[in-house]
Amino acid sequence: MFSTLLVANRGEIAIRVIRTAREMGLRTVAVHSDADAGSPHVPAADLAVALGGHAAADSYLRIDRLVDAARRAGAEAVHPGYGFLAENADFADACVGAGLVFVGPTGAMIRAMADKAAAKARAEAAGVPVVPGYRGDDHSPARMRTEADAIGYPVLVKAIAGGGGRGMRRVGSADELESALGAAAREAASAFGDDRLMLERAIDDARHIEVQVIGDRHGALIHLGDRDCSTQRRRQKIIEEAPAPHLPADLRERLHRDALTLAGSIGYVGAGTVEFIVDSHGRHHFLEMNTRLQVEHPVTEMITGIDLVEWQLRIAAGEPLPLTQSQVRFDGCAIEARWCAEDPYADFAPQAGRVLRWVCPPTGPDLRVDAGITDGQQVPPWYDSMIAKVIAHGRDRPQATRRLARALENGALLGIAHNGRLLRDLLCDTPFAQAAIDTGLLDRWRAQGHPLLQAPRPDEDTWSIAAALRCAGSGAGGWRPAGLASWPLELVSGGDSRRMTITQHDAATFAVRLGETTRCVRIVHGPGDTPVDAGAGATRVDVDGLSRRVQVACDGDVLHLAIDAASFVFTAPVRATRGGGADAARQVRAPIAGLLGQLLVDAGDAVEAGQRLASVEAMKMELWLDAPFTTRVIAVRRRAGDPVAQGDVVIELAPAAPAA
Repeated sequence: MFSTLLVANRGEIAIRVIRTAREMGLRTVAVHSDADAGSPHVPAADLAVALGGHAAADSYLRIDRLVDAARRAGAEAVHPGYGFLAENADFADACVGAGLVFVGPTGAMIRAMADKAAAKARAEAAGVPVVPGYRGDDHSPARMRTEADAIGYPVLVKAIAGGGGRGMRRVGSADELESALGAAAREAASAFGDDRLMLERAIDDARHIEVQVIGDRHGALIHLGDRDCSTQRRRQKIIEEAPAPHLPADLRERLHRDALTLAGSIGYVGAGTVEFIVDSHGRHHFLEMNTRLQVEHPVTEMITGIDLVEWQLRIAAGEPLPLTQSQVRFDGCAIEARWCAEDPYADFAPQAGRVLRWVCPPTGPDLRVDAGITDGQQVPPWYDSMIAKVIAHGRDRPQATRRLARALENGALLGIAHNGRLLRDLLCDTPFAQAAIDTGLLDRWRAQGHPLLQAPRPDEDTWSIAAALRCAGSGAGGWRPAGLASWPLELVSGGDSRRMTITQHDAATFAVRLGETTRCVRIVHGPGDTPVDAGAGATRVDVDGLSRRVQVACDGDVLHLAIDAASFVFTAPVRATRGGGADAARQVRAPIAGLLGQLLVDAGDAVEAGQRLASVEAMKMELWLDAPFTTRVIAVRRRAGDPVAQGDVVIELAPAAPAA
């Protein structure tokens, strides 16, 4: 066994690998970009090496810098984590060439499965069914149009070197194909350095089922059961569970058999995942093989009791698998939710910014949290939006679901928008309870304006709590007028506002009159049962005799409040100044920090309302900036490829023409 391990990744991924390595008695080395210098994964390791840069292409994707970091730190082995270079054959070869142990399959094995078109051809040759599609070398628009017409719509445009939903577009008609091809190719080139595409028939009512396999260098290869990853948005997973529910025994057996057949065809070594699509008729089709550890591997660990990272490290050191197939045991059900910095109520737009407060749900034997976040940390726009994973185990699926839902309610993330409330709501909703989820459900709900994808609004109790907290001390913004026992107060949250009258009875008790109702709000205690003054941290609040726990953080005059997995932001109303509204409407701003991708207009161009002007690339997404009205472009303030901060003015427009 080697003694020093470099983890070529970041955030919760790196922390998770470091945890097992430390338990095994290994020294660990972290790497970080300039943007991640304050990330919790850096102090989690024994040593750390700066890679420089901010974007992944300038840091975590630099093979030369990673190999040099391993040399400088005296590492003997490299674990790639998942994402970034985990499935990069050149990286695996570079590590071996530098005398390092690569914790994963060989470069040749990675290449055999990294090319999605070649992997499907291999699957067909092995007798494993695949989704019909086009995987040829001619990627011209005309040929792709001909092939898409032959396959029949809807089709999926997919990056040949892709994964994780990058470089993928669903195309519902021929009119959408050209723009989808361009967007997928750009995204694939940015993420993988390879813009080649293929086409597949879109199976919209499908379940996404995957099988965990693992093999050693002595020829042993086994599976560790299956997972259902059908709860997705934008073809990217957000909830996964093991085992896959309501799977007929014969289908489960065929999935396990085909996964081992495919992995065995290349003599696979290490941990890997074979992914399948199962249609509404129960027919399964090979999708792809990921030659690495998956984000959702904890659900497999919780039902098998196996530490997959430990097995990876032992296999890399030449040890045999510790169990045979017949010795693997499965216990109960485990479900994982991906907590992401994104706004699920605004088309899942990614979010970047400063974390004011992170409250990790309590953990225990049946509840696990893998996180890479801390108070005050900046969530950068350069990487994936996932900041934590919450995993619950139960004797059966209902118990695991309840535990996970409660865990999400007991955690909190304040300062940036996130999907915590949506995850809780999904777990408690009927389709999930009945395991009636398919890969397109959330996208259909989004298009239909489903209530679950409408932003939660504060109820009257929450408005009253916010008012009391804003007036409870100088740390809450100093909103209590000196010398007054009662005073008016107006708060704004989202697009709503409320006018209230506040009467203070003592340091922690307020009467809040809202409409025709008056509520007695008492701030009971804060962290360590101390009286609350600043209104920050964990707080118990009593409203008319009903006490509840809330999480509070203040950023200047802005109050952030988390209740029942939902986060709300309360501010004072901003009165528009003369001309302010018009100026704001004429400025097209970056919705998030990232890179300016495409710039489709120049100064002097006439534009129509809704016309695409530019795109911003951030956190695995391409966000488009559209013209708010018909006008012309006065100035373009950025160039394609420039970094932009959230709120930066990209384009300035002339005033809208007056209505006729």
